[in-house]
Amino acid sequence: MFDIQGASCPIYDVKKVRKATMAAPMWVHFGAGNIFRGYIAVLQDELLNKGLSDKGIIAAESFDPDIIEAVYRPYDNHALLVTLRADGSMPMTVSASVTEALAAVPGTPDYERLAAVMEAASLQMVSFTITEKGYRGPAMELLTGLLYTRYQAGAAPLALVSMDNCSANGDLLKSAVSEEAKGFNDEGFIAYLSDPGKISFPWSMIDKITPAPSEAVRQKLPEGMDWSPVKTAKGTMIAPFVNAEAPQVLVIEDAFPNGRPPLEKAGVYFTDRETVRKAERMKVTACLNPLHTALAVFGSLLRVETIADCMKDGDLAALVRRLGYDEGLPAVEHPRIFEPKDFLDEVINERLVNPFLPDTPKRIAADTSQKLKFRFGETIHAYVERDDLSLDNLIAIPLILAGWVRVLLGVGDDGEPMEISPDVMLPQLKEAVKDIAFGDPSTAAKARAVFSGADWFGCDLYAVGLGERCENYLAAMLKGSGAVRKSLQNVIRNL
Repeated sequence: MFDIQGASCPIYDVKKVRKATMAAPMWVHFGAGNIFRGYIAVLQDELLNKGLSDKGIIAAESFDPDIIEAVYRPYDNHALLVTLRADGSMPMTVSASVTEALAAVPGTPDYERLAAVMEAASLQMVSFTITEKGYRGPAMELLTGLLYTRYQAGAAPLALVSMDNCSANGDLLKSAVSEEAKGFNDEGFIAYLSDPGKISFPWSMIDKITPAPSEAVRQKLPEGMDWSPVKTAKGTMIAPFVNAEAPQVLVIEDAFPNGRPPLEKAGVYFTDRETVRKAERMKVTACLNPLHTALAVFGSLLRVETIADCMKDGDLAALVRRLGYDEGLPAVEHPRIFEPKDFLDEVINERLVNPFLPDTPKRIAADTSQKLKFRFGETIHAYVERDDLSLDNLIAIPLILAGWVRVLLGVGDDGEPMEISPDVMLPQLKEAVKDIAFGDPSTAAKARAVFSGADWFGCDLYAVGLGERCENYLAAMLKGSGAVRKSLQNVIRNL
């Protein structure tokens, strides 16, 4: 076990937990990266420390198996969680709830062990943090094959729990597995997967930021161990420690046909699907994700290094407050399990301002084209559909959408070239804005093809009455150096 000076260590018998898990596995998790190590695995540690469970988690990794050899096996599957608080304190916790770490590669001993675990009637849940892209890749073929072995071994019940940060994630997982299952040509297997009393696909909402390992954090860790990050061949940056923010939320639909660990005792909310939907919608469309995108867009244009530095900028702080409190919050469907305003207060007053959390506009701006319809389009739809909301209230949202188009020109507010964050649709987007010119406000009209695109925003902005507003904001930001800053001040600070 890690023996780290100043760290909270497990008070349970690690060897005993491993033996019990080996004999009757309870929980497998696919996606052995930082959100798992820094949040999900720690939840089970809490249950073990409280004597509320006697089993750990078996971690499996299919996308980047190298991380198993990099940071699991050399450290006996332990990890050090470093919590980055806004006051500069860094409490440390040793996690030992992972009893086995397996490279999910067919034809290997690890895979054979994983197949045996998947057959065990004691297994209650398989959870996932594999990113949204993982549900379209070979991981689903591998998973479905393992489910088939479970079906053949007696068809014991099981919950398959996506914990990825995407809407209706349970349905996404179910659709991917169902599609792969067609290739088995076994109606009994299809029926097994389709019976919620046998296989369930609960929805969930997860929220915790676990950035790549920070060099500044590494330098502050106790001596006596090599804490250096490792970069795998697939580009994963991972270390023996995980640095993460303190706030965290996990809401899960309570649909577990074979039972589950009592994670509510560790702070997880178990509820119905509709409440999960409302909680996820609250976060993604109003109280967190849109604020991140706003700072990513304007932080990039203004060349601000970190999200916390963005919040030190009075103009950007005013923008996210307007976006969150005045435009997003009125459209929220109350999830009832917690107060949306309290969630938003924590985001703005504790999370975004945390100078010790190494997050950047550049990272958050990646694939913005794929996020806009969820982070802003849903709120726009609410304003269109609800009688108690007026589109006249939307000021920050059209400004941010115009700012996104301004980013696509690859020119900062200082008039100098700037790097655009990676985006899967960047070639098409660059083509769409090729006639829009920095320094020529009249070319903002050339953005009509973008602003009318339902592919980006979930609606035609002109059809709902926001297209011209976006155009006007873009024109103002095209006037020359400093025009973005001036637009922020004219539009937001003067409200």
